[in-house]
Amino acid sequence: MRFIFAILTMMFVAQNQAHAQDLTFATVSREPFSMLESSAQGGAETGFSVDLIRALAKDLDKTVALDRKDSFGDMLGAVQSSDVDGAIANISITAAREADMDFTLPIFASGVQVMLPADSSRNALFTTILTREIGLAVVLAFGILFACGMIMWAFERNRQEYFDRPFYQALFPSFWWALNLVVNGGFEERMPRSPLGRGLGVVMVISSLFIVSIFVARITAALTVEAIQSNVQSLSDLDGRAVGTIERSTSAAFLDQRGISYVLYTDLDTMIAAFEAHTLQAVVFDGPILAYYVNNKGRGRARLMDKVFKPENYGIALPTGSPLREEINQSLLRLRENGTYGELVRKWFGNAY
Repeated sequence: MRFIFAILTMMFVAQNQAHAQDLTFATVSREPFSMLESSAQGGAETGFSVDLIRALAKDLDKTVALDRKDSFGDMLGAVQSSDVDGAIANISITAAREADMDFTLPIFASGVQVMLPADSSRNALFTTILTREIGLAVVLAFGILFACGMIMWAFERNRQEYFDRPFYQALFPSFWWALNLVVNGGFEERMPRSPLGRGLGVVMVISSLFIVSIFVARITAALTVEAIQSNVQSLSDLDGRAVGTIERSTSAAFLDQRGISYVLYTDLDTMIAAFEAHTLQAVVFDGPILAYYVNNKGRGRARLMDKVFKPENYGIALPTGSPLREEINQSLLRLRENGTYGELVRKWFGNAY
């Protein structure tokens, strides 16, 4: 009797364990899809993908544990080796990945976008003009004009009323006369009368034709170069810039196809830090993740190009032949139908998606 009771007990426990089977899903930090709060915030796992896998597990009457990996490659590697039941984050469904693992139905529509520094065109004039070289040239030009004005005062002070004033009273009028001579060609009613004054006036007028032209041309060229460098309207404008993306990402494959050179980073935080330090001039990556950064931590420092260059879908990655695929697909459809999926989208993305 005891033997039969023991057998029944073991069968009951085994049935409950199978029914309440724990699932282990790998993930990686990708705001706002998968995040680990700081210890001050409680250290909880959170994000759209985290909430979704928990909702799926609840619908399937299972529990789920998250195995947070250090890199995207480690996460996918754990799926390929069947060390975990699956992986969820911002995993794009691609033909290459489908050859090594299985995917569920899409869980989110995404695409490759470009993030650039915030538009600084309104400050381009000041940042271009206020350089050390141009600043010294301006100071030198004002010094020369002041010196020429005072020399003209010395030549003309006893010959015309405008210059006939004491030294300390002649400082600004003399400078003003020299400035107008260079910019406007001089005053006809205040034409120099002394031979030395006339000679100096002619030299100043002829010199000004070259000096002003060179100065204006230099500023125009600098502004033109600044406008070209700060204007990115298409992918071809990224040539010659420091572009960053994440290794083993669909963004890296996309840049390879377009022949655009880039710098690879193992994780998002390191890449964003390089962007904030102005080491990178552009970041090419998943649009929703970049949009989350721009609208939160990068507000006022970054902008996102509107165009989505490569539309793609995120999915849940599973080991090849996983029996969970059909169960999760059915559960995804139920979550969409009962409104749970829509609530999660609105929670993390508002009405943006």
